[in-house]
Amino acid sequence: MIPMRALPHIAALLLVTAVLPIWILAAEPLRPPDESWFPGVPPLPKPRGQIIDVSDVEGLFRAAEQVKPGGTIRLADGHYRMPRFFELHTDNVTLRSASGNRERVVIDGATSRHGELIGITACSGVTIADLTIQNIKYNGFKINSDSGVQRVTIHNCIVHNIWQRGVKGVRVPPGVRPPTDCRVQGCLFYNDRAKQCSSAGAKGDDPTDTPETFGGNYIGGIDVMYAQGWTISDNVFIGIKGRTGEARGAVFLWHDSRDCRVERNIIIDCDSGICLGNSHKKAETKQHCWNCVVANNFITRAPENGILADYTQDCAIVHNTIHDPKSRLRRLIRLVHDNEGLLVANNLLSGPAMRIETDSDVRFHGNVTRPLGASFVDERTGNLYLKGAAAGVTGAVGRLSIAENNIGRRPRANPTNVGAD
Repeated sequence: MIPMRALPHIAALLLVTAVLPIWILAAEPLRPPDESWFPGVPPLPKPRGQIIDVSDVEGLFRAAEQVKPGGTIRLADGHYRMPRFFELHTDNVTLRSASGNRERVVIDGATSRHGELIGITACSGVTIADLTIQNIKYNGFKINSDSGVQRVTIHNCIVHNIWQRGVKGVRVPPGVRPPTDCRVQGCLFYNDRAKQCSSAGAKGDDPTDTPETFGGNYIGGIDVMYAQGWTISDNVFIGIKGRTGEARGAVFLWHDSRDCRVERNIIIDCDSGICLGNSHKKAETKQHCWNCVVANNFITRAPENGILADYTQDCAIVHNTIHDPKSRLRRLIRLVHDNEGLLVANNLLSGPAMRIETDSDVRFHGNVTRPLGASFVDERTGNLYLKGAAAGVTGAVGRLSIAENNIGRRPRANPTNVGAD
């Protein structure tokens, strides 16, 4: 029981905390992985048109209803504890931090009554930039592409402890235009630990992921169906892991995705790296991926597969560096089922040779396979830049028109190096 004499002091404390700026009530400061060699992206231009400044959760929900097409919702630094799902549904709207520092605006779903955090529905041209989302059971950024969403940009965001998908694009029904010209760029996806499974007497991260369903492995980074003309570039993925090491891809494109580029990403200690398709294919899906390019990526320790091509047509896997000499499944690059017209060229595999489980007519050239850990700046942290010249790697292959720059955005010489650097 609280003594009567203490009540005035408690009331005063509650009054003070009620009016404190939200950042004073924030949780522990975010401490995301950060290395000087991680890729970055240029800042967005300053907002134009209508600007709605927001400093609390209630204001954020109001702004989503009040913002006009072309307007900006600008978030003050703070820790925004979301009570429920938040949705944007107006064309050409931008949601961004005022400071431009993505660590200082945290949208947190830990106490939300829903399992999804930020949705984009029935609109085009939405941009979300310079902020953090974290702690949600299912999907962090949910692109409701069954409602005709187009041209979404997710720019310089942190995606932290999301227990199904950091970015999810759903199945598109017949007659609805698939999600086109979307970009995920300069973002950091990371989890503090492997996913925990829900079981009898134990509450996991996701109540739908049990030993009887997915075994604690239904988790990934970006998972999009029917993606058209997407660019997924300059992102970092760290520690996207399932309970038994069988998580889905850090990047996973499937169900008739076309003309996408996955480039200049860094993937470290994730169960699966970049997946073009998978072995589950519905009858109405002729191929999972068409004319998609995977180029100039660093992948370190992705045991399920570094890069997977599974039911693709006219795709390319070029100038990637993959390091995992102790790979348990020996799948630094894995090709399975139909992959007609696939080009696999100028990749540097530091570890086992690629797994070729397809009878398709695949073009191979310029790939190098051998342990090269000592040649990298720091294999432990995933820094796969070369320290210096390496025989058979440096200046060893011709430049490709689909990868004229390297992972650092520098133009390639001709001849050029094997791998991403």
